[in-house]
Amino acid sequence: MKNKSMLELADVKAIAQAAEAEALKNQWMVTIAIVDDGGHLLALQRLDGAAPISAQIAQAKARTAALGRRESRSYEEMINGGRVSFLSAPLEGMLEGGVPIFAGGQCVGAVGVSGVKSAEDAQIARAGIAALGQS
Repeated sequence: MKNKSMLELADVKAIAQAAEAEALKNQWMVTIAIVDDGGHLLALQRLDGAAPISAQIAQAKARTAALGRRESRSYEEMINGGRVSFLSAPLEGMLEGGVPIFAGGQCVGAVGVSGVKSAEDAQIARAGIAALGQS
């Protein structure tokens, strides 16, 4: 039997706090979603001024990154590169802004952000993950 790492509540709080700090530092009103390795929602923060739809998009980006074990941006790049068959994949958030969380070589979850430019969404997600000292 194998052991597997899991996000704990303290981890989720640290990620959320660091991601929120990055967003506020840049005055970006976004929604931040944190999911476990199965794409199940652990935390959702919609900052004041963030569009209501960003709550759904952030969750979809996080779920896509967790289930695919890769950044959600990779699906967007594949589609833009002509692999349109990925449009039929059972994923909703195939836009940049979903970043997986790895610990000990295993995906333990992901962070999805929505509300500003996609690269900025990813910047916020990475800042949150950096609070764990993980990639």
